[in-house]
Amino acid sequence: MRKEFFLMAFLLLLSNLYANGQITKLNEKPKTYICYKAETAPNIDGNITDPAWENAPWTDDFIDIEGPDMPLPYFNTRVKMLWDEKYFYFAAELEEKHIWANIEKRDSIIYYDNDFEIFIDPDGDNLNYFEYEVNALNTVWDLLMAKPYRAGGPAINGWNIDGLKSAVKIYGTLNEPADEDEKWTVEVAIPWKSMSFNVLDDKVPVDGDQWRVNFSRVQWDTEIVNGEYKKLRNNNGDLLPERNWVWSPQGVVAMHNPETWGYVQFADKSSHDSDVKFIEDEDYFFKLDLVRLFHLQQAYRKQNGSYASALKLIDDNIDETDYVLESTSSYFLISSKGPSGKLWKIDYTSRLWSDASK
Repeated sequence: MRKEFFLMAFLLLLSNLYANGQITKLNEKPKTYICYKAETAPNIDGNITDPAWENAPWTDDFIDIEGPDMPLPYFNTRVKMLWDEKYFYFAAELEEKHIWANIEKRDSIIYYDNDFEIFIDPDGDNLNYFEYEVNALNTVWDLLMAKPYRAGGPAINGWNIDGLKSAVKIYGTLNEPADEDEKWTVEVAIPWKSMSFNVLDDKVPVDGDQWRVNFSRVQWDTEIVNGEYKKLRNNNGDLLPERNWVWSPQGVVAMHNPETWGYVQFADKSSHDSDVKFIEDEDYFFKLDLVRLFHLQQAYRKQNGSYASALKLIDDNIDETDYVLESTSSYFLISSKGPSGKLWKIDYTSRLWSDASK
């Protein structure tokens, strides 16, 4: 009876992982983008119609964070990217009939306003990734995540993107409810050196490199009351939840799952060249399954006080001969070869990496 009780409790914890947005429900690969080399550096002034951006392709329009089965956003959002030896460039276009923003202090919680957000994980290992948020006042929140929230990683707000260039252009008026606006655009340049922990390594990509990147737009439903924008509330007086529109859907309402972000592949060619082919990640779904095992281990430890010593304890259907598990009460490491032949590993921090061994 005691064993059955713990089993039921574990299964309940597992179901909560899905219900609370920890494990993606999507069965499709993330969005992809070829990032071409800039022929001339964009002038970061918020105007994304200058010649530097002319031939850079747009991303697909943003969709709901949970995926294509959810209602489409009622405003379009899209992004362009470029790069050179010094910067990673971004140009975003956000349609909006009523442009408003209130937050003026840097490193405030910007998504309390409508905002645009960039997420970057250079090596795709789920650790040491960066986030940039901006509102229509060009107030910035930039932060470093040493590890995701699911692994206990706090946001390091004291970290700043050294050398960041950020600008916003308003097509209409700001904080003026009496008229209707067209859109606002965001232009950003992030130095490579700001995304490295090693001063000798500027993390400048080379041709064919792939980084994990995603974009989010937070949109609040509002009404105009006495000449001011007010967020809508339900019958109990609570704020209605914000809308989350993204480039590459997460399958859950959670942006801090880097394994489901989009793929940006850098090309050492200008955007005039169209013969660059995207290199598919044949291990993508295999890596997602390793993340699933991470969540199962976390749930098991929460219930039992230690990590499972055998994978059968968290997944009855798993073939343990395909995996190597090292575990203690406070640590685990799972290793297994993916379809490509690479040996992939995931540990208790959700770090996901390969030694590229065949």
